[in-house]
Amino acid sequence: MKRDAHIHTPYCPHGTKDSLENYIKKAIKLGFKDITFTEHAPLPTNFEDPTPEKDSGMDPHFIVSYLNELNTLKEQYKDDIHIRIGFEVDYIVGYEVETTSFLNLIGSQIDDAILSVHFLKFNDEYTCIDYSSETFLEFTKKVGSVKSVYDLYYETLKKSILADLGQYKPKRIGHPTLVHKFQLAHGEQIDDDANIKEILQLMADHHYELDVNSAGLAKTDCKEPYPPLRYIKHAKSLNIPLVFGSDAHQVTDLHQYYDKIFPID
Repeated sequence: MKRDAHIHTPYCPHGTKDSLENYIKKAIKLGFKDITFTEHAPLPTNFEDPTPEKDSGMDPHFIVSYLNELNTLKEQYKDDIHIRIGFEVDYIVGYEVETTSFLNLIGSQIDDAILSVHFLKFNDEYTCIDYSSETFLEFTKKVGSVKSVYDLYYETLKKSILADLGQYKPKRIGHPTLVHKFQLAHGEQIDDDANIKEILQLMADHHYELDVNSAGLAKTDCKEPYPPLRYIKHAKSLNIPLVFGSDAHQVTDLHQYYDKIFPID
């Protein structure tokens, strides 16, 4: 069954205004039977978004509209496609209590969710590591090296897996090699094989699903899925459930590169 479980929406402040219905119609046309809308959850109100536009998460004032619109469409298209309502939730070191509170508030109203790391903490400051190549390269100077940024990213991922975020904690880990997004920009060959395998083993031990995220293939400075294909195969060998996600922020990108990744041999 063709499923895409990482899709953004017009409620994304850094995405497009492509309608939810257009995403749904394209999914049906391409033979997908199961989709999840996973808009970026609102960031904790006491967390300062480090991106220039302050647009990393949904405006909390739109949560009710988001849920209501999707519930209406879910019913309208129930005979054609299974629509799940969800969020992509940020794991931010130091904001576990706030994140748990949000999940407790919203958890019973959604069907699915992803837990992702976009923000890294260093010297009491946060950086969005996937914002731009310039931001990433500047962050490597602060931390000391590209390798140190990679290590910090995987250490934060481990914390996200082990964190107690309550009964509604997402059970799928989002794009677990997002730190590769600018690998062709920094040009260094970083050996993070042990880090990735450690993350996947931890996911297996704690019964997490893997967001097999195709968006990296479309990124100029990445050109590979998150995680790369060899690690998707490794995850499969560990019996980690593989869940495709196009991470589309516009209808054009919906289901991008699905056929390059699935089926996994």
